[in-house]
Amino acid sequence: MNAAKRRKIFERLAKHNPNPTTELVYSTPFELLVAVVLSAQATDVGVNKATAKLFPVANTPEKMLELGEEGLKRYINSLNYFNTKAANLIKTCKALVERHGGEVPRDREALEALPGVGRKTANVILNTAFGEPTIAVDTHIFRVANRTGLAPGATPREVEDHLTRVTPDEFKKNAHHWLILHGRYVCKARKPNCAECVIADLCEYPEKTTLV
Repeated sequence: MNAAKRRKIFERLAKHNPNPTTELVYSTPFELLVAVVLSAQATDVGVNKATAKLFPVANTPEKMLELGEEGLKRYINSLNYFNTKAANLIKTCKALVERHGGEVPRDREALEALPGVGRKTANVILNTAFGEPTIAVDTHIFRVANRTGLAPGATPREVEDHLTRVTPDEFKKNAHHWLILHGRYVCKARKPNCAECVIADLCEYPEKTTLV
């Protein structure tokens, strides 16, 4: 795919959704961090239901430490792997208090040093909480980047590096949100909804569903 076509894709996505953002509900960087950790192998809808009850009780590292691991589990036990997530979040809260004064760091290395936080989660925090032009690659973005020909890669890191390299600078901050929402609602895994796709004519996927 050439640069001109990539630019047109992002221009269309921007016109279709000028101010994209995460569907996770949060009000602080810490709440976003918690929500993103909980979202692994879970839907945003499910996470939001859990955090709607959790955050009024514990929305800072200090309050979550007071709640404790067992107390935290009671709020998130509707989510997959809640035992592991609870353990990681309590360890993360301890690290935030001990190393960062209870604040979420605006630094990739510091974020990735937190328990349960990998590169994708760090990218989401840097982008969504702090406005950095990072691109987090989840299953939706991985699929869209490969299927459309926008930024093919064999691994999430390859796709991330490819997207970072070829995405025009003015679109980098929102690229993650445009692509994840496109993958979630239009370019779906089992059957892409090409008839309602705003970039169908630019997409290089050879097996498009019937356009009407």
